Amino acid sequence: MKQLSLSGSLRGNVGKKDAAELRRQGKVPAVIYGGSEQVHIFLEENEAKKIVFTPEVYVLQIDVEGKVYKAILQDLQMHPVKDTVQHMDFLEVVDGKTVKINIPVVLEGQARGVLNGGRLSRLFRRLQVEAMESDLPDAININIAPLRIGQKIRVGDLKYPGVKFLDPESAVVVAVRVARGAVEDEEEEEEEGAEGAEGAEGEKAAEGEKAEPAAEKSEE
Repeated sequence: MKQLSLSGSLRGNVGKKDAAELRRQGKVPAVIYGGSEQVHIFLEENEAKKIVFTPEVYVLQIDVEGKVYKAILQDLQMHPVKDTVQHMDFLEVVDGKTVKINIPVVLEGQARGVLNGGRLSRLFRRLQVEAMESDLPDAININIAPLRIGQKIRVGDLKYPGVKFLDPESAVVVAVRVARGAVEDEEEEEEEGAEGAEGAEGEKAAEGEKAEPAAEKSEE
C-alpha cells in the first residue's frame, strides 16, 4: 500500500474547549490509538487535507515532534455544514497484528452488457478488509469487461492473497442491469444466425430464377 508522511504536534491539553480552540486556529484535533498508549495530537489543516480529500488510502508515517508513528486513518468527523475536518482517529499499525480498513473499489474495462444497452449498477465504492499491513492492496481492482446483462460480481467472488473481506460474501459489488432497449448477447447471435439463413435462402432462390431460362432454351 502507498505510504505518506505527515507532521503532527502533541496537544497541551485534552478537552472540548481545547479542541474548539484548535479548530478556530485552523488545526485539526486527532488521536493515535491501538499501540501501547493513546497519543493526542493535532494536525495543520493542510496536512489533514492530504488524506481526507483524496480517493487514495495510505499507510501513514506521522512524525510527532521527532517520534514517528505508523498508522492508518480509521475514522474522521466532518462539520455538518462547513467542508472542514473536525477530528481524526488514527489506528497505529503494530507489527504482527492485522488491521481493518476500507479499500477503494476500482472498476476496469467496459462491461459487455453495457455495450449492449444494459445499465451498470455500482453498489460499493469501498470494501472493508482485514489484513497484515504488508498484504494491503492500494485498491480492489475488478475487471468488469466480461459482464453480460443480468450478471454480477459479489464480495465472495473477489480473491486477494492474505486479505479477508469483512462485508457479506453475498453482497453485490457491481452488476449489469436490464435497461429499456438493451439487447441480450444471445438474442444478437440468434438474429445474426437468422439473417444468415435468410440470406442463404435468398441466394439459392436467385440462382434458381437465373437457371430457369437456361432450362427453357434446352427444351427448344
